[in-house]
Amino acid sequence: QVQLVESGGGLVQAGGSLRLSCAASGRTFKTYAMGWFRQAPGKEREFVAVISWSGGNTNYADSVKGRFTISRDNAKNTVYLQMNSLKPEDTAVYYCAAAIQVFTHFENYNYWGQGTQVTVSS
Repeated sequence: QVQLVESGGGLVQAGGSLRLSCAASGRTFKTYAMGWFRQAPGKEREFVAVISWSGGNTNYADSVKGRFTISRDNAKNTVYLQMNSLKPEDTAVYYCAAAIQVFTHFENYNYWGQGTQVTVSS
C-alpha cells in the first residue's frame, strides 16, 4: 500500500515556475514508477510525466516537453515536478500516482494522491 500526498500548487503568472512535490508513505515507494497527471475542468485526466523506480527512465507528454522536469528522491520517498515557462493551458488539478511499471495511461496506475490545484493566469 502506498499513500501519496501532493503539495506545491498555487497561482502563478504565465511564464512563471512552480515545483510540485509528492510525498509517499510506505517502504515500497522505491519499487514503483511514479507519474504525474493533470485534469482540467470538463476534460479527461491526461498524462504529464513519468519516472522509473530508479530515476533512470523518464517520459513526458509532448505538451510539456522541455518545460517540465520530473525527478525523485527515494531516500525521501518523494517525487517532484518542476514546471517552468508555465502557460494558461497548464491550469489543472495535478495528481501524482504510482504504478508497477512506466506507463503513460492513467488506467495502469494503482495509487493516487488527492491532487493539487495549479492555476496559471495570463
